[in-house]
Amino acid sequence: MATDPRGLRGDAPLLDAWLRFQEQPPTPFTIPGHKQRHDLVGDVVAGDVPLYAGLDTMKLTRGVLAEAERRAARLWGADVARFSVGGATHANQALALALGGDGDTVVVSRSLHRSLLLGLVVAGLTPVWVRPETDPRTGLPLGVAPAAVRRALEAHPEARAVLVGDPSYVGTVGDVAGLAEVAHAHDVPVVVDAAWAAHFGFHPALPAHALALGADAMVVSAHKSLPAWSQAALVLARTDRIDAARLDAGVEATATTSPAGAILASTDAARALLERDGEALLGVALDAVRGARRRLAAIDGLVVLDGAGVDPLKLTLVLPGTGAHGVRVEDDLLAAGLPVEAAERDTLVAVVSLADTPSSLGALVDVLTDSIERHRGAPRPVAPAATYAVEPVSPMTPRQAYFADAEAVPIAEALGRVSVELVAPYPPGIPVLAPGEEITAATLAALDAARAAGVRIAYAADASLGTLRVAR
Repeated sequence: MATDPRGLRGDAPLLDAWLRFQEQPPTPFTIPGHKQRHDLVGDVVAGDVPLYAGLDTMKLTRGVLAEAERRAARLWGADVARFSVGGATHANQALALALGGDGDTVVVSRSLHRSLLLGLVVAGLTPVWVRPETDPRTGLPLGVAPAAVRRALEAHPEARAVLVGDPSYVGTVGDVAGLAEVAHAHDVPVVVDAAWAAHFGFHPALPAHALALGADAMVVSAHKSLPAWSQAALVLARTDRIDAARLDAGVEATATTSPAGAILASTDAARALLERDGEALLGVALDAVRGARRRLAAIDGLVVLDGAGVDPLKLTLVLPGTGAHGVRVEDDLLAAGLPVEAAERDTLVAVVSLADTPSSLGALVDVLTDSIERHRGAPRPVAPAATYAVEPVSPMTPRQAYFADAEAVPIAEALGRVSVELVAPYPPGIPVLAPGEEITAATLAALDAARAAGVRIAYAADASLGTLRVAR
């Protein structure tokens, strides 16, 4: 039986449409092919309702998606909101298409997710890289300094936009207002991949969201810190410096033509919940995280990210002072049924959402405390993540390299060649090597360091990294 436990359907047109479908199921002669039968492959298809001929008619005559997007735009103070069933990946690439054309230059934070960097390939944009600053105490990235963006724009007055990721994967928060001021002084938009910050701005203890700080567009993942289906995301924009028609065209060009209605309905429901009950629910979760931080801070040698420059809802632990290996701690957490978002030798990242409670955080802290003590060893120095330190050398643009004639060569022979593939430790998926970049001793050392820390190396054609694909 379909439920609406908090009575959200009156303010969530897509949710209401999904519930109506469940309450009066039709006999469809449309896709999807399971035809709402659960006796074929089972409940794995339960709740799967299409947008077309599901939440709306095949001709979209009810306008429920447009109305849901209008309500989201109003909540975040945007001129335009578009829902995505392809996650922040789709939203980022749609924005890339909206910003410029083949050969145009954009200033890009090197800490951005691979999805935006591949968006550069799709749109034919040429990046001018700026780096986030790094905290020497933890080795983790901070925000991109406005001064670095100012220097890049002064050196490249032809740049069409500034693209940054904020907050970072580990929860550090930068100066988005300062970045917007710098970008607007050069009359270019600043676009923020705020995938991890759908909750920002909805509790007094949280930072303001990027649009409220002056950004021209932002992407948020509704499935990361809000209770939406996986793949649920939104792109929100103001149209002073972002062309609404180009953004719509970018969204449609990179979207599926068979969007999953359940994902869209969950996005709408999460928005309605955030608008009505978000502050109260976030307050409970924030109190729980504060309690967890207090307990964890008492562990000798453990650094717990905290303070004004940190997302209060993210729980990031830095382990070198304890001597414990993060992957061994992760093994204990998995055995206890408590998987975390990321674990490598020196760092653990636990994602907390408004669905969390003191009970869930308490169980996590109990196992963390026992595990760190059991794996305690001699303290080791903090090793800054090589992902944030490599200075790229780019003989080719990303698009040129992606479509270049290529060959696979043994990694020992790849030094000095130009990569045609993107290679990134995952999580977080921030590239050490992007298409068009020279393979240097520093990039190879960074990949070795990530593997030694227990991180999976993702996206390379050869997952073992025995070979790399390079331009002939």
